[in-house]
Amino acid sequence: MTTTFPDISLSTERLVLRPLEVADIPPFTEMMNDELVTAWTTAPYPYTEGDAHDWITRAAPAERLRGRGIVLAVTEFLTQRLVGTVHLRHVDRRVRSAELSCVVAPWARGEGYACEAVVALAQWLFADQRFERLEMRTAAGNTAAQQVAQKTGCISEGVLRGARIARTRTEDGSWAEFRTDLIVWSLLPEDLEGVGEQLAESGGYPAYSDWN
Repeated sequence: MTTTFPDISLSTERLVLRPLEVADIPPFTEMMNDELVTAWTTAPYPYTEGDAHDWITRAAPAERLRGRGIVLAVTEFLTQRLVGTVHLRHVDRRVRSAELSCVVAPWARGEGYACEAVVALAQWLFADQRFERLEMRTAAGNTAAQQVAQKTGCISEGVLRGARIARTRTEDGSWAEFRTDLIVWSLLPEDLEGVGEQLAESGGYPAYSDWN
């Protein structure tokens, strides 16, 4: 019997993490066409509203219903503006582990939203779903993702050599693929203790409150 994830909404001081909605299609499409998103993800380029519609209405909900993962929109609490997404995937319920990735919209970078969203989802996954391990895999050149992993308490475990295909702009403006290494990070429940408070005290973001 397949174990599905619940249909959740998580709240922090500044953010609401909720399922993607049809109304998110325009800003989601704009976010996915950003150059950094194109470079470090496997999303189609150019990313169309049709791609967004299929992901939001079919593929993402199917991942939750089949127990394969969860995709949540990250929105600002006050404005309800879409500022990113978090994606839980590669779920192994026997080991109680999963892999987490996140995307931050170009209009919301530098605010600490990625760290805030990762901590909120990790807290929920460990406390509510009783998972014991969370992984993040960051491309060697993706320093922003590496900083998120470090600030949220993740421990670097090693490098997978040549394990990812990324993209880079060429002189003529087109995209070319290249092979790169992946840094593997892990987060266990004990690693997360005090991380939210430390980030809040350092100005990384306000301490999150609870989840719904």
